Amino acid sequence: MNKEEIRNLEEKIIVVLKNIYDPEIPVNIYDLGLIYEISITETGNAKVLMTLTSPNCPVAESMPAQVKEEVGYLDGVTESEVEITFDPPWNQDMMTEEAKLELGLL
Repeated sequence: MNKEEIRNLEEKIIVVLKNIYDPEIPVNIYDLGLIYEISITETGNAKVLMTLTSPNCPVAESMPAQVKEEVGYLDGVTESEVEITFDPPWNQDMMTEEAKLELGLL
């Protein structure tokens, strides 16, 4: 997989992530700022480094599994992996302007 194919696959992953919503906040997890990094190897292994709004998040187990599953469905992804981190902890400053606007924070 060349750099352009990797970039195209990363864009497809972002589209998938924008269709996954945090159940407590009506905004997708990408615009919420929960996705810290997307990395894709030349062999199609995709890794998503993400966080949750809090360590006690009610979807702490199901949301990462959903991300792994949905990213894994994409053509070009040979393996998907999700890593959860709380460093740095999530805060509202990580949200996109669009998300802040949607939640009435602007």
